[in-house]
Amino acid sequence: MLTRRVVVCLDVRGGRVVKGTQFVDLRDVGDPVALATRYEREGADEIVFLDISASAEERGTLLDVARRTAERLFVPLTIGGGVRTADDVGLALRSGADKVSINSAAVARPAVITQSAERFGSQCVVASIDARRDGERWRVYVKGGREATPLDAVEWAVECVRRGAGEILLTSIDRDGARTGYDVALTRKVADAVPVPVVASGGAGSAAHVCEVLVDARADAALLAGILHDGLTTVQAVKGAMRDEGIPVRAA
Repeated sequence: MLTRRVVVCLDVRGGRVVKGTQFVDLRDVGDPVALATRYEREGADEIVFLDISASAEERGTLLDVARRTAERLFVPLTIGGGVRTADDVGLALRSGADKVSINSAAVARPAVITQSAERFGSQCVVASIDARRDGERWRVYVKGGREATPLDAVEWAVECVRRGAGEILLTSIDRDGARTGYDVALTRKVADAVPVPVVASGGAGSAAHVCEVLVDARADAALLAGILHDGLTTVQAVKGAMRDEGIPVRAA
């Protein structure tokens, strides 16, 4: 069985890491370079930087932060937010990112996934999907979770992979920041539908939640943010719980 990953997400605005609930009520939690290197020392398998405001100025700030962080990190770094074209993907990769996450732009113009995969390889193209439950299905949202689309999250994940995405970053808006556990049903449906790794995001409140989504939903990785920033647990503790459950994990 492949090693399961613990991914730490840092939402960046104005050159600082922030955290909120359901994408709002943001608060400052620290310096991105310092936090990224700290989480790597603690055993994080990957770091994700997301520019949550996505203005041109913020993208420039994020790329500068990425350059400074990549000089110090040995684990993979993913950058997302405001990525609209294959040229933007190239800029992020040249700034030190190993993978680039594309969200709203892919919904508006799906060809950006294909073009990016053709130019840089599927392994560095991550389709980021923000979903909210809508009856018996999950609807895709864009623009930081503010705007609903007609897309079904599971069907959209399949389409993204068909177009060349090498990984799905799947966020439950309903669970984001709530710390009540990941949306296991949503994650399982997407993981069963696509042949690429699925990173579960939104809702982690404990190490037990991480183990649940990795085992019951068959996610390849679990993304953590707030519970680490607030000191409620550590990467080492999460990985210890994973080992206790028999989940293969890289040593922290």
